[in-house]
Amino acid sequence: MKFSGGLKYCVIVTITFLSVVSFAPVSRADIHVFAHAPNRWLRDVTLQGLMEGGIMANLARPASGINFGDFLADHANQAQLNQVSLTLSRALDDAVQKYQIGFVIQGLYGSDARYYHLLGVSDHMTSDRYQLIPAQAHLDVHLPWVTPHGVDLNLGILQAPMGVEVLDPSARPFYTLAYTSQYSVPFEHLGAMAHWHVTSDLDIHFGIDTGNQSTWGRNASNTSMAGYLGFTLAGLAHGKMTINGLSRLGPEDSVNALGIRADSAQRYWNDLSVRYDVNDRLSLTGELNFLHDVGLRAEAYSFVSFLSYKISPNLSLNYRGEIYRDNGGAFVVSFLNNRAYMNAFLNNYAPAETAPPTTYGALTLGLTYRPPVLKNLRVFALRPEIRFDRSLNGTSPFNAGRNAGMFTFGGDAMIGF
Repeated sequence: MKFSGGLKYCVIVTITFLSVVSFAPVSRADIHVFAHAPNRWLRDVTLQGLMEGGIMANLARPASGINFGDFLADHANQAQLNQVSLTLSRALDDAVQKYQIGFVIQGLYGSDARYYHLLGVSDHMTSDRYQLIPAQAHLDVHLPWVTPHGVDLNLGILQAPMGVEVLDPSARPFYTLAYTSQYSVPFEHLGAMAHWHVTSDLDIHFGIDTGNQSTWGRNASNTSMAGYLGFTLAGLAHGKMTINGLSRLGPEDSVNALGIRADSAQRYWNDLSVRYDVNDRLSLTGELNFLHDVGLRAEAYSFVSFLSYKISPNLSLNYRGEIYRDNGGAFVVSFLNNRAYMNAFLNNYAPAETAPPTTYGALTLGLTYRPPVLKNLRVFALRPEIRFDRSLNGTSPFNAGRNAGMFTFGGDAMIGF
């Protein structure tokens, strides 16, 4: 049997992962790298690994080969290695109210990395589909200040905290992402975030950074800073409901595109999500988002609903429905080569498929099957899904501009220790 490209890497890395987890002396737990070290701090350092690959088929076979509006499964009818990640970390212990120091260092290789670079850090490393990024590299500090539960600080390369769906595939229900998760929330930052634990049920979040996927100097889209303010309220409805609200303010557009005006043209990001666990089997999540960009004179607003129902201990049914309005046609874009997304931040050459102002509707159904194999695996899951996207206002953004709707099906598989 012959393999090429991402499939060859999938096979090699799968064998490597299985070898590691088969001989690791753990049972459904992180690997403690320094388990026998005399220092307690070192004994708490852990290593995790994860690999994910998938495919989304499109029977319309778009001429561009691209599933429009889909970043992580953008190549129609092509299997790809989305990510292989290794994470070395020492977590802060929320139960211990004293000074603590921890860290997270995560490297990620795969096709997903194309969309999560920081300008000037890793975006020029290669033009191949499979790329390498420092997905996280931050110092974590707990300070027992102000209130009994204290303050946590994260400083360095941070994954953006806004939104329901995240880069880690094991922490989200689907292979593909909602429009909101791709176009209306940031991805990656260089900066600092603080989480003030006001009470056991209320956290206040605030932070400052160099911009979404931006850094400094010639590698910055502009010279201004941006930042967050928000909250998490848990323990509502007898412990069944959690509300997350986060707003972000700061210029994000390129000086190359807007000139000096880019340093003051604000982008306003706002995201509110509510999760309600009906019972041990059924959970519901709703997400509202509003994005306004002064420099682009554009805005987008959306609502996403999620439902997850546990059919059995090893099988869950997932639903996602979304209405997304791109008021000026400025946000929903599919990029046609492996560096185009990051090039667009600096207004450099970035071939892309675009669409006129469109109201998008998207419905996704899927299963998460976690077969009970290899007890020492942290995660092993198969996630088939079907998805239907449609323009609700008569435009034809899909399949290289031919159709008002797009039907895709496929899914992913992941394995991790």
